[in-house]
Amino acid sequence: MIAIDGPAGAGKSTIARLLADRLGLEYLDTGAMYRAITSEALHTGVAVDSTELVARIAETAVLRVDRDSVVVNGRDVTSDIRSSAVTAAVSAVAANPAVRAAMGSHQRRWGLEHGGGVLEGRDIGTVIFPDAALKVFLTASPRVRAQRRVAEVGGDVAQMEASIAERDHRDSSRETSPLAEADDSVVIDTSDMTLDEVVELIASLFAERTT
Repeated sequence: MIAIDGPAGAGKSTIARLLADRLGLEYLDTGAMYRAITSEALHTGVAVDSTELVARIAETAVLRVDRDSVVVNGRDVTSDIRSSAVTAAVSAVAANPAVRAAMGSHQRRWGLEHGGGVLEGRDIGTVIFPDAALKVFLTASPRVRAQRRVAEVGGDVAQMEASIAERDHRDSSRETSPLAEADDSVVIDTSDMTLDEVVELIASLFAERTT
């Protein structure tokens, strides 16, 4: 099990996918799960700050997340989970303790069913799989993360940087499973590294831990 955590825009998803391919492991984007629940709440007209109603959605949702698609209750939300509406609302959903409990159960079950893998998110190494063979905390400067996100989805870098800083604050200050480095995680600042360099470094660290 490789746990990759870090703030928005640090490159977790892309790096985790490439790493899984490099090592022949399965891959799970846990953030997509929270986004899927957010999408379902918005789709059904449930306010994301309605704690109990959103919790009920999370606890009863039929959720399928794989490398190429995300489906919740039979609805393909692969594109919708990256929309500005979902992005703006997902922190509120992810801060809901009952939602985190439900998604955590999904993630642990996935790990057991696949016999390990590469999981990325905000609390994989601290909460979901604290005994992972390797825990990595990916980060980068807010400006670099903003530039990367704008390159993907468009927008203004300064506004994106402010949005990312606000997201960082919400994620790191929430009461349940806040974004944090595990005590034994390896912190990698990707600001001045290429994707290949990051993947190579993590693969080398994993080889050291498992040989």
